[in-house]
Amino acid sequence: MSAEQASWFSQTFTRLVDNVGLAVLGKPEAVKLAFTCLLSGGHMLLEDFPGTGKTSLARSLAATVQASHSRIQFTPDLLPSDVTGVTIFDQASREFEFHPGPIFASIVLADEINRASPKTQSALLEVMEEGRVTIDGKPHEVGRPFLVIATQNPIEQAGTYRLPEAQLDRFLMKSSLGYPDHDATVDILGGVSVRDRSATLSPVITAQAVVEMIDLAATVYVDPAVLDYVSRLAAATRGKPEEIRLGVSVRGAISLVRAAKTWAAANGRHYVVPDDIKDLAEPVLAHRMVMDAEAEFDGATSAVSLARVLDQVAPPQQRA
Repeated sequence: MSAEQASWFSQTFTRLVDNVGLAVLGKPEAVKLAFTCLLSGGHMLLEDFPGTGKTSLARSLAATVQASHSRIQFTPDLLPSDVTGVTIFDQASREFEFHPGPIFASIVLADEINRASPKTQSALLEVMEEGRVTIDGKPHEVGRPFLVIATQNPIEQAGTYRLPEAQLDRFLMKSSLGYPDHDATVDILGGVSVRDRSATLSPVITAQAVVEMIDLAATVYVDPAVLDYVSRLAAATRGKPEEIRLGVSVRGAISLVRAAKTWAAANGRHYVVPDDIKDLAEPVLAHRMVMDAEAEFDGATSAVSLARVLDQVAPPQQRA
């Protein structure tokens, strides 16, 4: 990526975020993370209470990049075929025809994923990883761009199936929208006559342009010193901290580098700096860490432990 391309990427990224901000009020950081996921070829997990704007976020992203959108409401009786699709025998043609499920969209909202059975959860996570669905031995590509925004209820709520650590590791980022602040809430209440703000948005770029941005972000330069820093951070989570039972995997370190490339381009740079790693460490790495049960009972969290690791591991010195 050249400096000129980085400048164009940054300007386009800002326009995308600002456009979604017209519908998702008061949450620019969450919107930036969502676009970073999309342009890094990853997926996002939102842990939030109902009514915080998760559906609006997914619809607004789709409207902004002129892409298809679908929503899957996960329930205990949802079957894998309800997500991926099914093959049905056509009496007229005397052949089996594939009927795609709602997963075949550019931006998919998987609402309350932890209410579905582990079997259905795994069907979604498989297509997230592979980018395709295999039915009766025949693969079906979901296409690009492809972003799954999965939401889950806080685990204390009844009727949920906790996502295993290996499945959490498949999500590039985990974040939350949270409730809007006072000013944003007043703006939302003032516009209650508009039932769906995302429907009023005009597209900024096409879905094909998003694919080009994804490919462009992948070319951002990462210095070996920054790669060394990421490796040392991941290793530190697997080392001394007694409260951490399972640290960051190699997949987690790879995800951090991928996201940092997009983050750097979004900030108008064609190279990654240590601050990019620090900015994204919590949303990319914290959900991949498994805390010791006793330490968790005492109030320890992965975010606090990760912040301690970031303080202890020295970043490389930036060249003048």
